[in-house]
Amino acid sequence: MAIEVRIERLWIPDSVDAADAADFLAAVEVGRKVRMDTWGSDDLAYTPLEKLLELDDPYERQVILVAKIGDEIVGTVDIALPLADNLDLAEFTLDILPEYQRQGVGRQLLEAAEHFAREEGRTMILVDTNHPGASLHEFAPEQLVPGSGQGYVPLGSREVDFAQRTGYTLQHIEQFSSCALPLDSKLVAELEAEAQEANSGRYRLHHWTDRCPERWLEAVAALENQAGGDAGPDDSMVFDARILREAEEVTISQGRRTVVTAVEHIATETLVGLTTISVLAQRQDVVFQDDTVVLQAHRGNKLGLLIKVANMERLTEQFPDARVIYTWNAPENRYLLTVNRQLGFTTAGVTGIWQKELPDLGPSRS
Repeated sequence: MAIEVRIERLWIPDSVDAADAADFLAAVEVGRKVRMDTWGSDDLAYTPLEKLLELDDPYERQVILVAKIGDEIVGTVDIALPLADNLDLAEFTLDILPEYQRQGVGRQLLEAAEHFAREEGRTMILVDTNHPGASLHEFAPEQLVPGSGQGYVPLGSREVDFAQRTGYTLQHIEQFSSCALPLDSKLVAELEAEAQEANSGRYRLHHWTDRCPERWLEAVAALENQAGGDAGPDDSMVFDARILREAEEVTISQGRRTVVTAVEHIATETLVGLTTISVLAQRQDVVFQDDTVVLQAHRGNKLGLLIKVANMERLTEQFPDARVIYTWNAPENRYLLTVNRQLGFTTAGVTGIWQKELPDLGPSRS
């Protein structure tokens, strides 16, 4: 029998020190405990201040519902509603304390989130499940392959069973990898030499932190659109110089830093690739590899390897406390997975992306 829980919308305080911040702090702590249970560390968990800063985003509205038993918050669902593109979409992050799993708490919280999404006119729901490397081996004979045909999640896991029983379909897999920092200096020298030999001095590197130089704005916007085109839906947000500047200011206001290396084709004086690493406001020991993109016409010159090695080296110079970098890649992106292995990345697990289509209730009531 399902436990009776009370579902409430989480109050967002003005600061983490405010008198009314107790529930917010408790909700963030639920997320930390779930990640500790899943990954064995809290590297992927928000600090309260990081979460509070993230909620102030002009491109995405976030609403958090919590499940309470008595006065204790035992589960949360973060509902992200894109505001600039994909206006039919809602993305859920569902966290249930380990001791309250398999007791109906997750189902009640998920149903409440789906109801909220329908009220907001959102008909397509995405939710993820996370599977550490050990679980992939544990359930290796029982695999569920997504619609993309690449990768798998362990069919026997609790998370997969829950997603299927609540009507979600596995769409694709992202491989989750980590790499210890700083990189070994001998390895760096070898990889830089390999990449330089492949491109024969036809390219030049450029670096910046947080804000793109004015001269490269349009080129970087075009590269970001290329990255979105490779992986995103047709109605994903199209970048231009203005939107890029706005996005930079949002990132800075949230306390995050962005380390960028781009590569210029010398003969045409055009940027043909870039890679970015994000550094969080409160935890500079844990960093995240974001987009890496090289224009199709310039692939085959090991530019991805060149810019990633250079950017990781520059990261270490600027943020010497960084001890680990995490990244997610589609299994079909063989080139970047190969580059990552050369750099020392190892598979930490996989994330399954699940989809469900809700009935359309008509115009949004928001």
